[in-house]
Amino acid sequence: AGIGGFHLAFSELGAKCVFASEWDDHARKTYQKNFEHSDPELFASGNFAGDITQVVKENIPDFDVLCAGFPCQPFSQAGHKLGFNDVRGTLFFDIAEIIQLKRPRAFFLENVKGLKGHDKGRTMDVILRTLRDDLGYYVPDPQIINARDFGVPQNRERIFIVGFRNKAAANRFSYPKPLGVHTTIADILE
Repeated sequence: AGIGGFHLAFSELGAKCVFASEWDDHARKTYQKNFEHSDPELFASGNFAGDITQVVKENIPDFDVLCAGFPCQPFSQAGHKLGFNDVRGTLFFDIAEIIQLKRPRAFFLENVKGLKGHDKGRTMDVILRTLRDDLGYYVPDPQIINARDFGVPQNRERIFIVGFRNKAAANRFSYPKPLGVHTTIADILE
């Protein structure tokens, strides 16, 4: 869950978060501070969990869209690039298990752009094979999107992987095009 980027974006679109998981104590505190007043039911229901590997996945409430940003350090230029050999890199398989059990209409995954070429593309092949072949989702080719192309004063390239249970929904999907607006930190500071 991090500090709630997905939560904030989807809430602004009218969605309701029914479950969140974050293992880092500092991120958990920030997430709760960010949403305890706007979404008290999430915290009162006990559906704000810690380590996803310790969650009984059958007990996760049903939902329509899964949003997840599995740890990026195993795939990052700044990390050791151990991929699935780093325990954090295997959290993708927890996401896959949740998708298999809950069969959401769609999922929205993000990670560092280095995931695309990690281990000469083999890591991405495993991820796409799992999502497409093993789980039966329609997954358009992942795309790297830079936050700076959407008015954010940060050069932050991330890879996005989306998938749909329904082929027609996948065919209607397209990644957003850059807005052509470039914002600097000076534009937002008073």
